[in-house]
Amino acid sequence: MTTYDPQNIFAKILRGEIPNDTVYEDDHVLAFRDISPQAPVHILVIPRGAYISIDDFGANASAAEIKGFYEAVSKIVAQEGLTKNGFRCIANTGSDGGQEVPHFHQHILGGAPVGPMVVKKG
Repeated sequence: MTTYDPQNIFAKILRGEIPNDTVYEDDHVLAFRDISPQAPVHILVIPRGAYISIDDFGANASAAEIKGFYEAVSKIVAQEGLTKNGFRCIANTGSDGGQEVPHFHQHILGGAPVGPMVVKKG
């Protein structure tokens, strides 16, 4: 597994070095609007801990961190009014999964139909 890079953009956001449009925060997570939204509502939820990917988070985060992360997702989708018509959560992992920032994060997309889950290539 790759070593966590404390200079990644999400680590800098967590340290307050880069501003963000925060929608939710607590002891376990920070959630903010994506600067390049792919849906009317596009929020990134990141744990405060130094986890590279969802598998790293699942294997190494404490039970309180994992519970806190998913409780925060539930609170955010309710806060954003996404529970009525639905939403999508995506956690891209590694280069084949399209992960661009090496800090575990989940995208919440909603506010309109988000289209097919995957578009087949080739």
